[in-house]
Amino acid sequence: MKKTARVLLAITALTLPMMVQAQVPVTAASSQQALLISDNAQLKANKQLVYDFWREVFEGGHLEKADQYLSEDYIQHNPNVPTGRKGFVDFFKQYSQPKPVQDEISAPLVSIVAERDMVILSFAKEYKEPNDAGKTYTTTWFDMFRIEDGKIAEHWDPAQRW
Repeated sequence: MKKTARVLLAITALTLPMMVQAQVPVTAASSQQALLISDNAQLKANKQLVYDFWREVFEGGHLEKADQYLSEDYIQHNPNVPTGRKGFVDFFKQYSQPKPVQDEISAPLVSIVAERDMVILSFAKEYKEPNDAGKTYTTTWFDMFRIEDGKIAEHWDPAQRW
């Protein structure tokens, strides 16, 4: 029994580095428009609302459109961004200037999932390999939104405090 355990430990020690390197890179969807399709009209509308908000307000910097997309008492769970529509606008004014709105989200969008009153955008995110700065790896970033009365009422993401 001890011999079997040693053999398994040796195999694990030899193959573990290969398993760590075997990650499949996260890639963007080939068609963002296909991600907006839904048989349910409400889910489709919710997806479109979040998609357009991301393109126009978040990436496009058109903070003057925030009232079109965010409820006044918008709840923010990102630890760096204040809650409320005004808090969102005031925070992002520091970092963005209006620019032409693109037809598609420019970040590498992987999926859009809608269920009940929630919409989740997932993106491919690239980081430097911690043990080898010359290499990178990909992982997935998520932004989740709750829709209420046709506006974004709440947001979650995995951000850490800066």
